[in-house]
Amino acid sequence: MNDLVKALTDLLGAEYVLLGDETAPYVADWRERYHGKALAVVRPGSTEEVAQVVKLCAQHATPIVPQGGNTGLCGAATPDMSGNAVVLSTARLNRIRHIDSANDTMDVEAGCILQNLQQAARDAGRLFPLSLAAEGSCTIGGNLATNAGGTQVLRYGNTRDLVLGLEVVTPQGEIWRGLRGLRKDNTGYDLRNLFIGSEGTLGIITAATLKLYPLPVAQCTALLALGSLDDAIAVLSAARQGFGASLTGYELMAGDCLRLVNQCYPQQRLPFEGESAASPWFALLELSDSESETHARERFEAVVGELLEAGRVLDAVIAENITQSKALWHLRESIPLAEKDTGKSIKHDVSLPVSNIADFIERANAALQAAVPGIRHIIFGHLGDGNLHYNVARGPDMSEDALLARQEDVYRIVHDCVHSLKGSISAEHGVGQLKRDILPQYKDPVEMALMHRIKQALDPQGLMNPGKVLVTS
Repeated sequence: MNDLVKALTDLLGAEYVLLGDETAPYVADWRERYHGKALAVVRPGSTEEVAQVVKLCAQHATPIVPQGGNTGLCGAATPDMSGNAVVLSTARLNRIRHIDSANDTMDVEAGCILQNLQQAARDAGRLFPLSLAAEGSCTIGGNLATNAGGTQVLRYGNTRDLVLGLEVVTPQGEIWRGLRGLRKDNTGYDLRNLFIGSEGTLGIITAATLKLYPLPVAQCTALLALGSLDDAIAVLSAARQGFGASLTGYELMAGDCLRLVNQCYPQQRLPFEGESAASPWFALLELSDSESETHARERFEAVVGELLEAGRVLDAVIAENITQSKALWHLRESIPLAEKDTGKSIKHDVSLPVSNIADFIERANAALQAAVPGIRHIIFGHLGDGNLHYNVARGPDMSEDALLARQEDVYRIVHDCVHSLKGSISAEHGVGQLKRDILPQYKDPVEMALMHRIKQALDPQGLMNPGKVLVTS
């Protein structure tokens, strides 16, 4: 046992310092794209213990890889193969410290499972609106580290927009106690937003003050069959006009995506028949109303009815109850699982101005088919905020190895299209290892230089999650 491991064991106890084979669940990412090794995995139980772990690692010049639920998609929480890093799991930092219903805030620790926070808010008669497919296993610390988005960004914003204060352990082992329930605090630099989205490269988020909202009185959900992307964008515009701030969700799905879900999970049936079931595009539309069930239903049916009459919507299924609503959402949320069950694909998490999305899909599809004939396009995402999960899968006459051999070409084509249309190569998944090397191709050089200066100023030893986000020597 080396000196650092002994010191960590003395600090936390042997039960919370994992070595050898015990580290296996912590050194590969969810997609099994990245594999690494760890000197040890530590599981501190308090912010003070996190600070002491960081101080010990700094004294021994040992890198630290923070890890929450390990559900990330860009390899940000996976150590490299050197075996020199300590993985710091926040799993034991899982307390809800305080709920302030009058101020509509809650103080929570970084290791809290997102679904548990949603339930705690509901139990207090409030809504915590962050919602994404991995909410049963992802942690709020990971959501903060990547500035996660999800299905309700259209109404409530990204994770960044749901946070008022943070508690952070710095690379030197200091504790910044910045938990504040203030919606106005104009007293200097916005350190909170510096750490959110930094993927553990500037410090370790240990707790946060989150915003809460009133629970909606009623929700209405519909699955819409659409004839084109232009119709999808026109429907979004009409929904914004008709519902205003009550529009909480607008998810776009290529027809092939839902048919893939039905193929993999026959019990999940597409609630359309005939030509409607063969539609090239579908949208999941959701309204949250604060007045009454009747008011919500009348508004919802009026807008959807007008869109049907205008021919912008080919067919619509409106959920009659919460069970049907959950079934419609389950179709959407099952797309990544069905995609994984059918083999590896090349995934993209991109954002564009909504006005450019149809142009992007047309250009990218054509360029990819010309370069790699026979591929399948798995396209879905949060059209309301311009975020697409534009994925590329192998065709029936192509092997998985043949597809992955063209991976760099596929990334280049897609990202070049995104960049030419004033978009971003990462919308909600972060950069991690996956996009680290190509990031400088698509970011302003001054912006990249400023990011490097911030990293150097806060983490001069370069020990905080090295090899993620930025290329460092």
